[in-house]
Amino acid sequence: MAYSEATVLAGGLVHIPILIGLVGFFQKFHLGITKKTSKTSEALNKSAQPPKPPEKPSSPPKVVKKTAHQNVPVNTYKPKSPFESTVTENYSLLKEGAIGRVNHITFDLSGGNPKLEYIEGQSIGIIPAGEDAKGKPHKIRLYSIASTKYGDNFKKNSVSLCVRQLQYEKDGQTINGVCSTYLCDIKPGEKVKITGPVGKEMLLPDDEDANIIMLATGTGIAPMRAYLRKMFEPTERQKNNWDFKGKAWLFMGAPKTQNLLYDEDFENYKSKFPENFRYTKAISREEKNSKGGRMYIQDRVLENAGELFALIENPKTHIYLCGLKGMEPGIDEAMITAAKAKGLNWSELRPQLKKAGRWHVETY
Repeated sequence: MAYSEATVLAGGLVHIPILIGLVGFFQKFHLGITKKTSKTSEALNKSAQPPKPPEKPSSPPKVVKKTAHQNVPVNTYKPKSPFESTVTENYSLLKEGAIGRVNHITFDLSGGNPKLEYIEGQSIGIIPAGEDAKGKPHKIRLYSIASTKYGDNFKKNSVSLCVRQLQYEKDGQTINGVCSTYLCDIKPGEKVKITGPVGKEMLLPDDEDANIIMLATGTGIAPMRAYLRKMFEPTERQKNNWDFKGKAWLFMGAPKTQNLLYDEDFENYKSKFPENFRYTKAISREEKNSKGGRMYIQDRVLENAGELFALIENPKTHIYLCGLKGMEPGIDEAMITAAKAKGLNWSELRPQLKKAGRWHVETY
């Protein structure tokens, strides 16, 4: 997933607002107890005396600032001194009959000094080769990382991206995105300038018992792919010594079945971990919603509102939203309706989730 025209700032890249807080608002659903939500001593402090259940959500109680993830690598390589990586593979993720062009591209990170390391949920910057119309170097584009910190080969020396070629019409002509076209066209063996990593907004909680709800469209699947590999790939589980025991639920949106990205991997996880992974698809040009219109992930959210909000009431649940910015209003509308059915007010609930560090959004 790429961000449009990322701005490079001295001292680092600011790419998505960082939302860090402490879960507190769900005391209305639970007795005041202290629960650990991570192996890194992230604690939830609740009141000793629970309030009487209100007919509608009351204002959130006071929260204590939560300990952030430790040792998160940021800006190891900056725009003025990028890391020069070698492309090791570049292949299409789409099946015949799909719309557009989407590629999985892997880069070798060996030999860096310092070593370029990252964790799941971060992004890297790509500096396209060549110059713009004014003779200046192209601007950096940010892409969400689609691999775990160990890489697709489990050797911790590579990083992978999921890239859709941007195309749009202007004055009767088809315009190709500069960086996305550059990446989709690049050949194994060629060199690419990389910056980063950046970002802390989309990091996974360390808690093995956490519940992870994922809402993705198109190449917004990139960070979700990394999460799911960490959760369910046997080699990843062994290397991380992280035995995921919670519930993972992926809502994936695509225009056609042929455009579903990493679909076979996800179906495999679902078959091997039926108690831990649920996979819900929304194919807009092939399926109809209850009103006879196209099926989008917000429609699937409404269909599963009861189960979703039962999970959201659990303070161990995190929600991740990634994809085109245009998906946000639809998801928001679906959440308003779904929350209302549970006697909740989404306009109050969402800020509480953000403050608690449980609502993670990365759209472009």
